[in-house]
Amino acid sequence: MQIDELSFDTEVLQSHQLVLVDFWAPWCGPCRMIAPILDEIAQELDIKVVKLNTDENPNLATEYGIRSIPTLMLFKKGQRLDTVIGAVPKSTLMNTIEKYL
Repeated sequence: MQIDELSFDTEVLQSHQLVLVDFWAPWCGPCRMIAPILDEIAQELDIKVVKLNTDENPNLATEYGIRSIPTLMLFKKGQRLDTVIGAVPKSTLMNTIEKYL
């Protein structure tokens, strides 16, 4: 699911479900590499996975200190729980997520 600055509050901060936010950009090779892994995780786990294009939403990227992409952040009930930077293996991402399920 694609989100933007307008839907971030509703889809991420107000969600009671665990939300994985993928801060990405279309020109980013590692972002494209990790996209299929994120799709698999969205199918396998009971979490919401959303994508936020940092080029189109620079204010949120700045607010959350995004310096490199992909940056993946986990949120629950408005709280940022964890951050993973880079195109990491699926096992690394799963281990991070499972700590909060």
